[in-house]
Amino acid sequence: MATQGQVITCKAAVAWEPNKPLVIEDVQVAPPQAGEVRVKILFTALCHTDAYTWSGKDPEGLFPCILGHEAAGIVESVGEGVTEVQPGDHVIPCYQAECKECKFCKSGKTNLCGKVRVATGAGVMLSDRKSRFSINGKPIYHFMGTSTFSQYTVVHDVSVAKIDPKAPLEKVCLLGCGVPTGLGAVWNTAKVEKGSIVAIFGLGTVGLAVAEGAKTAGASRIIGIDIDSKKFDTAKNFGVTEFVNPKDHDKPIQQVLVDLTDGGVDYSFECIGNVSVMRAALECCHKGWGTSVIVGVAASGQEISTRPFQLVTGRVWKGTAFGGFKSRSQVPWLVDKYMKKEIKVDEYITHNLTLEAINDAFHLMHEGGCLRCVLDVHT
Repeated sequence: MATQGQVITCKAAVAWEPNKPLVIEDVQVAPPQAGEVRVKILFTALCHTDAYTWSGKDPEGLFPCILGHEAAGIVESVGEGVTEVQPGDHVIPCYQAECKECKFCKSGKTNLCGKVRVATGAGVMLSDRKSRFSINGKPIYHFMGTSTFSQYTVVHDVSVAKIDPKAPLEKVCLLGCGVPTGLGAVWNTAKVEKGSIVAIFGLGTVGLAVAEGAKTAGASRIIGIDIDSKKFDTAKNFGVTEFVNPKDHDKPIQQVLVDLTDGGVDYSFECIGNVSVMRAALECCHKGWGTSVIVGVAASGQEISTRPFQLVTGRVWKGTAFGGFKSRSQVPWLVDKYMKKEIKVDEYITHNLTLEAINDAFHLMHEGGCLRCVLDVHT
């Protein structure tokens, strides 16, 4: 491409400081260095993790920055030594890297990767610990190693998955975060078996993806728990079979669920990020074998608690990141499953806007009627 090796000036939504509206700015995006890929982002979705960092509650949050981590685009150019993608490839940036070489990747026990985490957590690139974004010479931090609220971004080559070029980017951008997180929590982390009883706390995008995963796994009952009863009609379409609103009960929700299920559920999933709900999710599990998976990200400094006897008597407490999926290896597989109509994606998209309307998109997300809002980055 004609821009290869050149600084690109493009539009990006910049978070100058916490809780202040994002500003559409002309940003300079430097060429990729060794081991880096510059991507033209075509579509990006909004996720609650973006809002969490923007709120100022994230201890790793750095400002000014370019947020965004659920997106799809086309490789514009690659840096020295990059062999697995080339200009023109269709890709999904992956905040969860996969280098295939580090202790984590080689363990066979986790999808976490240690190669670039020290840099992405500090909002910079690994090779020189600097940002590729600037405005009139002032550096702008990266976010989660992806920064997709920009028409062009630079990512590490271990953080980008090459996908089927026939896949619609305005849809499969969702496979960069929320949908795989929910599906994988069921399939990879909990390994839900046929006939299981499942409880899901929080029926946003991730909770609904858990429901879809549980339905696919053959769960016999899928109980959705949310304080917004309007969510049940939508949830039924994703596999939820019963709905419980904690506000309708005087008893603690864990007791309500234990009573409903003859002693507790086989698997529970906390998809909110609320530590008191995490406790309830564990304690509604069946004695002897119930497993609870923490999917939601709690605010900095929060701690979980329960009586040790809950674990002594056989319950298991687990966590999951990106649903346990290895990003570069398995995101293309998820795209293929979508193309074969084996998993839902379109159904999570409730709104479509442009990058210019990103602040409106965040307002929609907080109103509850929005699952995923996809932004057209170049319109």
